[in-house]
Amino acid sequence: HLESATTNAMSFRVRAVDITRLIRELGGLKTGVLGRFVDLCEDLLKPAQMAALTQLVQKASDLAFRFDNQMNQYYQALDAFLVEQRDGRPLGTYPQQERVLPSTRTLPIWLDVEIAWELANETLKSLLLILRDLRTPMRELADQDNEEAEDMWGSLGNMFSQLEEIQKNLNGLTTDPDMSTIYWVEINPKYLEINLNAAPLHIGSLMEKHLWYQKESVILTSATLTTNGEFEYLRRQLNAEDADELVVGSPFDYETSALVYVATDIPEPSDYNGHQRAVEMAITNVAKASGGRMLALFTSYAQLQRTSNRISPILAQNDIQVYEQGEGASANMLLETFKETERAVLLGTRAFWEGVDVPGEALSVLMIVKLPFDVPSDPIIAARAETYEDPFYQYALPEAILRFRQGFGRLIRTQTDRGVVAVLDKRVLTKQYGRYFIESLPNCTFKQGLLADLPKVTERWLNL
Repeated sequence: HLESATTNAMSFRVRAVDITRLIRELGGLKTGVLGRFVDLCEDLLKPAQMAALTQLVQKASDLAFRFDNQMNQYYQALDAFLVEQRDGRPLGTYPQQERVLPSTRTLPIWLDVEIAWELANETLKSLLLILRDLRTPMRELADQDNEEAEDMWGSLGNMFSQLEEIQKNLNGLTTDPDMSTIYWVEINPKYLEINLNAAPLHIGSLMEKHLWYQKESVILTSATLTTNGEFEYLRRQLNAEDADELVVGSPFDYETSALVYVATDIPEPSDYNGHQRAVEMAITNVAKASGGRMLALFTSYAQLQRTSNRISPILAQNDIQVYEQGEGASANMLLETFKETERAVLLGTRAFWEGVDVPGEALSVLMIVKLPFDVPSDPIIAARAETYEDPFYQYALPEAILRFRQGFGRLIRTQTDRGVVAVLDKRVLTKQYGRYFIESLPNCTFKQGLLADLPKVTERWLNL
């Protein structure tokens, strides 16, 4: 939704390999953008001017490669910090994410990180000064309708902006934080790459600056802008307190088109193995009953993979193909393949909770495996939660309800659609907050029952 999309657009991430690639693209006397510029100028400049330019380019190249080497030292210092934070234990299955807090910057080991960055930053400052000087003759040639120079001027400007962004965000992460920004360091156990990250703490002020104050009017429309029938949560998140609002009824007759079924005997997600076995059984048996035509929404890619591995060979015996997100194809390609396959089950995570449109009988069953709460340890989620008096009810719950409604919205896309939504998380019945999820849905037909009854209930509802 809008908040996460804006957060992603305004976030920063850089790896050591990104910096190395940028330096290589910049190049030197014989390579990269700088090398191309030297070649271009050989026939255009006088010998004295050419000598000065060559000297400037060589200095820029030397500084760039020194900066790259110093950044490798910086990343090594960060790696030592990450090792200390996990008490020397090997990396686990999931990425290690460490927020950089004021308390982090007081740790003795962080001093090594600061020293490494100060050395790299001094080099970067000098490099940026020279690149600024080099852009002037490029601009002069570009103004003379030299298309090659204009292309180089644009490329160098883009590199300059990237280096400035790196400088700004790593200054903030390492020594001089912006209090409106979240910083964290992450290492991926699969690739052993360290990612440095920054993201806005709140997007409301950004929405004001870049959208609300820039337009005479802005219209936001969606089926999932409210929580508990009110716009209050979204108003607060987007700094849109003065916005006019209107709730328009749906053209769909959900009571006759959508059945929401909650299994009363399914283990809660805290019983990981028990819940997992029940999920596998539910998807397998209902898919057999419906002939595929099912989308199952997960909150965890690991659980999605485990489920796929268990159910795929079973459903294959019934000529039902299982497609899973993450098989190499893009989400759009996967969705199109699913639509074109007569008997198929599609397993998806976050990308499939919103924006998926499969009208008609190609999608007749929607499985919501778990209530879509964010992972509380995620750096962005954790930082934003700290700004609320009651983080669960003021932040985590409204976010989960919005995503739950978005997931539900994948099923009924036209007035003739008909389908079943199976919620495989009985916390909607057993927890005090559970009713808010059900109450957030349109006026559907609602049914509770045993998990074993779900296939027959599905057959009857779909008139199979």
